[in-house]
Amino acid sequence: MIGRALACGSAGNSPGTFGNFPGKCPGNGPGGCGSIAHKAELVALMVEFLRAEPPDALRTRLRQRALSACAHLVALEPPLSDAERSELLDAALASVLGLPPPDSGKSPEEPGAQDLLGAALAALAELLQGILRRRLSPCGLQEIFAHLGRWIRSPREPERERGLGIGKSLLEFFLEQLHVRALTPFPALAPLLALLAPRCSDRIPQIRADSLDCVCALLRIQLCYQGFSGQLRDAALEELRAPEAAAENADADALFRNCGRLAAVLARRIPPEQLPELLLALLEAWEDPERNCGRAAAALGNALLRERGGILHEQVPELLAAIRARLALGPEPQLRRAAQRAVLLLALQHPERVVRSLLGSALPFDSPTCAMWRALGTEPSLTSQILEQLLEKLSREIPFKESKSFLLGSASERATRALDELMSAPEAAGPRSWERFPELFQGLLLRLGCSVGVQLPKSLQGREKRNLQPCSCAVQTLKAMLARAGNDNVVRDVGSAGGWELMEIPERHHDGIALLAGAMARLCGPRLPPIVRSLIPVLGSALECQRVTSSAFLAELLSHKVVNDLVLLEPILDALTALEKDSCLLVRVLALRGLGNVASGSPEKIRRHGSQLLASMVNGMDDKDDPSNLLALEAMSSLSKILDHLEERDVQSMLLHVAIRIRPFFDSEHAELRHSSIVLFGNLSRFGRTDSEVFWEQILNGLVTLLLHLQDPQPDVVKACKFALRMCGPSLGCEELREMFGNHLREERGLHYGEFINDVCKFLMRSHPALLGRLISTNLFYFKSPWRELRAAAAMSVGFLVLHTDEEQGQQVDLDQLISALKLLLKDPVPTVRIKAAEALGRLVRLL
Repeated sequence: MIGRALACGSAGNSPGTFGNFPGKCPGNGPGGCGSIAHKAELVALMVEFLRAEPPDALRTRLRQRALSACAHLVALEPPLSDAERSELLDAALASVLGLPPPDSGKSPEEPGAQDLLGAALAALAELLQGILRRRLSPCGLQEIFAHLGRWIRSPREPERERGLGIGKSLLEFFLEQLHVRALTPFPALAPLLALLAPRCSDRIPQIRADSLDCVCALLRIQLCYQGFSGQLRDAALEELRAPEAAAENADADALFRNCGRLAAVLARRIPPEQLPELLLALLEAWEDPERNCGRAAAALGNALLRERGGILHEQVPELLAAIRARLALGPEPQLRRAAQRAVLLLALQHPERVVRSLLGSALPFDSPTCAMWRALGTEPSLTSQILEQLLEKLSREIPFKESKSFLLGSASERATRALDELMSAPEAAGPRSWERFPELFQGLLLRLGCSVGVQLPKSLQGREKRNLQPCSCAVQTLKAMLARAGNDNVVRDVGSAGGWELMEIPERHHDGIALLAGAMARLCGPRLPPIVRSLIPVLGSALECQRVTSSAFLAELLSHKVVNDLVLLEPILDALTALEKDSCLLVRVLALRGLGNVASGSPEKIRRHGSQLLASMVNGMDDKDDPSNLLALEAMSSLSKILDHLEERDVQSMLLHVAIRIRPFFDSEHAELRHSSIVLFGNLSRFGRTDSEVFWEQILNGLVTLLLHLQDPQPDVVKACKFALRMCGPSLGCEELREMFGNHLREERGLHYGEFINDVCKFLMRSHPALLGRLISTNLFYFKSPWRELRAAAAMSVGFLVLHTDEEQGQQVDLDQLISALKLLLKDPVPTVRIKAAEALGRLVRLL
């Protein structure tokens, strides 16, 4: 092949031709010019020679000669194609740089091994310079370093040292040959700096020294492209090149200081438009096999961010994406901290841009994204700004929609999760951060309220579904915020009562919020005023979920004395009173509950606000939009608590109205309504004693009911009846009944109902014989009661009334109606009822 090429090359007749191409004959070296036929074939043959050489030994000068031949060939026309040039570069570099050290080969005693290696390296440098000469441009330089880079980053020290030495010679050659005629950019600066600058922390002193020489050469080349002399010196950079900078045993601190000084030089010299490219390339360099160099790349990048990060506003998303990619690779702890530091440096200069970019991360947040959010919590001066932005996201967005697209794209959900990560940073507990504690608490509390009961779409997969539970996330974030603010005692208190779990249950959410409010009142009362002031306006929110959460919190606060101590009672009272007409039933219930809680938290204030409280309770009982009587139940319970702290003149105007209104609840199928209404009746009876004309009739109307419900199947209702009868006793005008009720109806005492009702009927007939017909008529109504106990008690009561009636009083009784009712009761499916009916029939003989 060589013969054919040379033969073709000598076919020309003109003395001024070489081969088939006119022109000057090639000179004596690779810098000459000329042409030769079949050049590509000759280069390919040299490449084959290089590849055929043993990779682990250097015994002959064949490598050197093949490389020298290639150096001469590349100078000739025609130029090699990109593919041919790439193949030549790979083969040439591998044939020399990959050789083991001369003293570690198969024949360590072979003479001249070091000389052979030196000659091969020189021939390689000559070839590379020849290739660069053909393309003396930044692109040509970058092309060669693209092939040389893997040797400069090699995990083997000899390969790194040789590769960097070759790179140094190429840069010096480029600088010598460079003649810039017009001001142009030097686009190779950023990628080459990212490749070469981190080597300043290599373990090998010579590599560190060569690295700094390379950086100096690059910066001088940059000066040339900017129109300055390439001989211009940078004092700081020259200082780095001093012999002590490459000391044999430089420790980690010294190397890190060198990186800082080098970064300061680069920050001054790197053009603004090339800074993003350099930073991205340095991020790629974190994967360097030499760990010191990877750490140096991180240190250089962060130093550049600190010095020049202010000009990177538009590049923030791209840089954050690159940092996230580095974190996703699971770097060593030192590099992980460097990545978080990089995020923090960007955020210190572009807080809004960084937060906006991070909030664009997909849900659920992956580990790298969480680490980036946590990084923002490590700087107290920044945390306050970040919190402000996240709070704005929480307050502006509408509540959750039950769709995958909304959940995965919800800015408020991302903000909630970001806050959770932010709170996990120990430094986030700084005083400047917690100036916003009230806003944070209010924002997270309302976000929690909005997320209760949100059903995740079925299209979400199992793991994704677990990680996207919005309510659980809101609860977790609220707990983290409280703990980080120093209120971990509140977290424990609510947790021990099961409050955190209740908050996630739609039907019990308000109960969990009440437990939280109670813990806050007991354990961190001084924090409450700004929280209360921020929650009161929310009571008028268009979002029902927010009104429920805020009213539950404020209602519970009123049961604690701290509210009065902090002068919060009146504002909360007025705010809850205004909720009487709220469209949500639960909000109205919670408002009444809060008003009733004043009796526990500030009993001394009850009389002052008595008319306001009583009016609200009466309005609650009269509410027509209360199909399940929940509002009435709350109004009766709250009114009972309030009445203990009022006097007769305070309640006289509404006494009769309330007594009439609650009477139907005595026989409600719901035990809670029976209990509350009967207890309230007992409390009302205290105020009717001095005015029998007003309340006497109501006591008579309820007397039989109360006596019969002493047999109620619900123990709480029985206790309520005992209480009410004890309260009514003084108003009955019979001392024997008052004493009986006072002695036999104590809560802790058992009751023999048969004997008790017998005595009651006896004393009633002695003191009020004219009531016989009315009492029997009321008992007959309970013959159809749904409770067997009450049907039996009614039959027993009729029997005893008849037993203690004389002939004259018996004229009041409609015997036919009574006998017919008792006969029907004899057919009752319950044997006990039939027995009591039969006994009553037997006692009717006295009236026949």
